[in-house]
Amino acid sequence: MKTIFRATRDFERHVRQDLERPHQFAAERVGFLSVRAASTGKALVLLADRYHPVADEDYVDDRRVGAMMGQEAIRKALEIALLDPVGMFHIHMHEHRGRPRFSPIDLREQLKFVPDFFKVRPEMPHGAIVFSHDRAAGRVWVGPARIHEIGEFNTIGQPVDIQSASRRRLRFFA
Repeated sequence: MKTIFRATRDFERHVRQDLERPHQFAAERVGFLSVRAASTGKALVLLADRYHPVADEDYVDDRRVGAMMGQEAIRKALEIALLDPVGMFHIHMHEHRGRPRFSPIDLREQLKFVPDFFKVRPEMPHGAIVFSHDRAAGRVWVGPARIHEIGEFNTIGQPVDIQSASRRRLRFFA
């Protein structure tokens, strides 16, 4: 099944601006996106709903990684999913242009906390997204152990931007 992530240009700009803010000790910022989801049978469409930055006090000072969230950050994200019927996606940014990739540490840490969201919201997809300065990549869990690549990122606004996982990028101007 193809997975498509959609957000407005203003929403994406807001998230990128927040992720670029400096932190007292972490080398990068992290947050969560809540999403609404719809399935067409052939595609799963993830609609960006709200951005939830991790609070400064919820970072752990761990110089071995760019940013480490504490348990309180994960608890707050789990609570959002519990109280609202949304999927939750961890998000951060890599400082370069072009298609980003998750680091081995990113992949290892995702396996530790993303499946926990199925304990509070089992009917929704959850996952992780990484931005670069101009692109995005992501993984979606459609079950606690069923992981797929997000196949397409659509940014709605002027211009419309469609990025596929196959490295194809289309831009439409009105």
